[in-house]
Amino acid sequence: MGKILLTGVDGNLGSIAAETLLKLEKKENLIFVAYSEKALTKYKEMGIDTRVADFNYYEGLEEAFKGADILGLISMPFVGPKRQAAQKNVVDAAKKVGVKKIVYTSLVNAGDETNPSVEKKDHIYTERYIESTGLDYIFLRNSQYAEAMITNYFTYVHLDGVLKNSQGDGLMAYISRKDCAKALAYALHRGFEERYHKATLNINGKELMTISKFIEYGNKATGNHVTYKELTDEENYQIFDAMGVPRTTDGVFKKDSEAPFSSDGMVTFAQAIREGKMAVHTTDFKELTGDDPITVLEMFTHNEDYQIGERHSKDK
Repeated sequence: MGKILLTGVDGNLGSIAAETLLKLEKKENLIFVAYSEKALTKYKEMGIDTRVADFNYYEGLEEAFKGADILGLISMPFVGPKRQAAQKNVVDAAKKVGVKKIVYTSLVNAGDETNPSVEKKDHIYTERYIESTGLDYIFLRNSQYAEAMITNYFTYVHLDGVLKNSQGDGLMAYISRKDCAKALAYALHRGFEERYHKATLNINGKELMTISKFIEYGNKATGNHVTYKELTDEENYQIFDAMGVPRTTDGVFKKDSEAPFSSDGMVTFAQAIREGKMAVHTTDFKELTGDDPITVLEMFTHNEDYQIGERHSKDK
């Protein structure tokens, strides 16, 4: 198949994808890219080809991507023009040096123009830009990370026991970030199979559920008694404002925050769920990896291993 290049191996998802790739591929087939030399040390010591790159700047990207046949692009953790520009830089450089295919981590239902999620705008921009270049691709449209809502659940365990947001009775097939990383690794590993030529895959969890059902699983596994209260979108913003969460990714994020995302992203995501825009469920994950996705109940049972963790934004 050729050389596989994985970007973002210093991040939460990328580091897990890297470990999975090491089980699927020979080291000589891999190129790992990160924001800093320090993040690459352990891989370099293993004999893997490692390269440093900052996607905010085009300079140096061609050199970083040379020799790769398929490239895994993990979406940047910031939102808006900066993310679009950074991801365009990656695509342009990949195209210039002869990369044949890009595997991109996108968002469930990203192509729906009526989807109100602000996150969706950057994902559909990137998908369409990749398509316009003529490159082959796999778009992995991930459902919401269960880790984000598990962390949120425990925030309310420590407060008043009432989880509050504005997603109402909308449905989401919550999936572990670990499974999203596994899907990325397998998509890179199997990327040149004919069935994955210009493919769009929905990477969903085991079942569609409301947030109330999600909480039921949490209570069953932990013995807590969290309940759910639906808010308006504006009330949801006010909750995050009180927590010190910035409205956009241009704001200042607290280190080790229990909400390492901007409130614009989270509130419009909740709106999209409430309006039924995220109610997508397929078997694409199992067909790609051969495994069933981790269930929400299992994640809650081992919740110390399924927290959202530190934000790894590298925007400048």
